This record gives sequence, C-alpha cells and structure tokens, in this order.
Amino acid sequence: MKAIAARRHHRLAPVVLLLLALLVTGALYAVLAPSAQSAPAPTEDDVVAGEALFQANCATCHGPNAEGREGAPSLIGVGAAAVDFQVSTGRMPMQMNGPQAAAKPPQFEEEEIAQLAAYVASLGPGPAIPSDEQVDPALGDAANGMALFRTNCAMCHGAIGKGGALSEGKYAPDLSGSTPTEIYEAMLTGPQSMPVFNDANLTPEEKRDIIAYLDVQQAGSPGGTDLGSVGPVAEGLWVWVVGIGLLISLSVWIGAKSS
Repeated sequence: MKAIAARRHHRLAPVVLLLLALLVTGALYAVLAPSAQSAPAPTEDDVVAGEALFQANCATCHGPNAEGREGAPSLIGVGAAAVDFQVSTGRMPMQMNGPQAAAKPPQFEEEEIAQLAAYVASLGPGPAIPSDEQVDPALGDAANGMALFRTNCAMCHGAIGKGGALSEGKYAPDLSGSTPTEIYEAMLTGPQSMPVFNDANLTPEEKRDIIAYLDVQQAGSPGGTDLGSVGPVAEGLWVWVVGIGLLISLSVWIGAKSS
C-alpha cells in the first residue's frame, strides 16, 4: 500500500495525468467535432443544365463556346470561383456597358449559379469555389489579417475596406456587405481592376486571416462614430474644425463676459 501511495505522490504524476487528459480530449474532439462542409461535387446533369443556362443568358456576349468576343473575355479556364463570384453578386449578366460591372441583386437562384459554375469549370481547369473551412473567419487571425490587408488591399479599398475611387470611372467596392466566400473568390480570381492573389501571393490561411480582419470591421467602430472611415485625415479635420472652433468660441465668450 505504501508503494502505491508513493507512486500516486510521485512528482511526475500530475504531468502524466495532464497528458492523459489532453489525449482523451483530443480523441473526443476528433470523433465529435463537425467536419467542414463544402459544396457537393457537380454532376454531369449540372454541367448539362449549366450549358443550357449559358447558351440562353451568356453566349450572346461570351460566345456559344465561351471563347469570348470583342468586349467580353473568354471564360475557358477561369474556373468555378470566378463564375460564382460574378453571378452571385449580380455583376453578371451586366445591366449596362460601363467602366465597371456594378454589383446588384443576383438574377439566378443558387442552384442555377452552381450549374453555370459547373459548366464553365468543365471547359478548362481554374480556381474552385472555396470550402466553408477556407472562408470561416472564426479560424483566422484578425491581427495578421490587418497587416496583410493594409499591405495588399488598403491602397484601393481603404484602411477598413470601405472602398475608394480609382481612375477612369472605376472604383474599389465597399467590402462591408460582402460574404466571406465572395471576398475569398475576389482574391482568388481578381475581378475588375483587382489583381489576382493566388496561393503563391497569399496562402489560403492568409486569405482567411484577411477575411477575419474584415469580419471584425463589420461590428463597427468601438470608439463611437467612424467619421466615414476614411482615415486620419477626417479625424484630424474634425479636431481642428470642431475642437479648435469650440476653444475659440469659448475664448470669445469669456472675453465678452469679462468686459
């Protein structure tokens, strides 16, 4: 009995118990944790249905074989992600010709968008639609995402993704209404004037970090009004016009009262 009691009070016993607890916890998590959901693989029926939708709605501009025409690019090799982004945000089909396709309510149902994406993906290899795990902001590092966003994106989209003007009537859109999937697909495919950020430029984890940073910005300014979220210039102007103005007014009022 004394030998058993000695083993129980051995100085390494707490370490052994902790390792066993971690092992059991990890095993339970692996068994019970929900797996990341991703879109089901398209079937041949999806491709056929997508081709019919394409011929009825897209072939006029992009050509019957998606080879492209003057003013409309070829879609061979753009991948499912590009189609999902453009069509789900309503940018395609375009409402009118202009410097940039504007976002608007989508004209197709989710199933039809998936079918169009499946058809275009069948024409040539290209970026696929990201999985739920790839775009989950809860799995990203918002602090690292802030550094990445300010290095790669803020010069066009602003410090917190509120958008900004570009040249020749183009603009970087406000990202506050974009879904995580749309943000990931935009980085992956480079729509409009945006450059492509492939996995060599930004890894999938870094893209998710950026999504996490933008997700934090959705909660609004923790300090009150955001003054349009256009940066320190607006904040400095507010201090000079309002703050200094109040001080001058107070000085005039004190002088008038004393006289």
